[in-house]
Amino acid sequence: MIHPTAIIEPGAQLGDNVSVGPYSYIGNDVVLGDNCIIESHVVIKGPSTIGSGNHIYQFASVGEACQDKKYKDEPTQLIMGDNNIIRECATIHRGTVQDQGVTKIGSNNLFMAYTHVAHDAVIGSNVIFSNGASVAGHVHVGDWAILAGNTGVHQFCKIGAHAFIGMYSGVSKDVPPFVMTTGTPAKPAAINTEGMKRRGFSSEEIMAVRRAYKAMYRKGLTLDEAIAQMRQEASEFAAVQQMIDFLDTSDRGIIR
Repeated sequence: MIHPTAIIEPGAQLGDNVSVGPYSYIGNDVVLGDNCIIESHVVIKGPSTIGSGNHIYQFASVGEACQDKKYKDEPTQLIMGDNNIIRECATIHRGTVQDQGVTKIGSNNLFMAYTHVAHDAVIGSNVIFSNGASVAGHVHVGDWAILAGNTGVHQFCKIGAHAFIGMYSGVSKDVPPFVMTTGTPAKPAAINTEGMKRRGFSSEEIMAVRRAYKAMYRKGLTLDEAIAQMRQEASEFAAVQQMIDFLDTSDRGIIR
């Protein structure tokens, strides 16, 4: 399962049934869970803890030191869950001591070719990064979000769960849950209705989210006024409460 040209440093810990392809490098302080597949020419450095069932394709760089100029080789880390797919030439960097010191990635995510996850980012589960999508340092991306091709997200921004960031979007503010964006700078376009249907949301809840979207973006209300209107349905529809919780904790402000 380990190709003879692969280099596994003595401090690395590999689980059961791990495959490592030709010319790959796994450094010290790397923990790989069971059933991981590491293709050829992959570089994994640590401290990194990577769960089970992950598949990392050729020329990806995972757990490398970050590109923040303040980074002084402190022992920060990457923590990744299970069953992630990391395609060709993707880059995922460890955290910095200026934040929590860790980059976190959940499970069942797809990072397509040439995607980038910068230091201290927190990526949920079931997220898709399409080709060339990149997030800067300290970005948070919620579960089930999709970043279309060549999307760029400014540092410290938050992408809400189930959001859909349209192709070539430049995101410099927070994107609420369920919202679709377009353009640079990114602007709200609609609700991710199709995604909600695929994930089993009822038609009633989708309509409630649509009304919340209209309160935020279509009625000329202030954000406080929109939230007050949204609270009228929050007790009945969890998705609306999820949007309110996001708005209440937004530091950069939402896209407008």
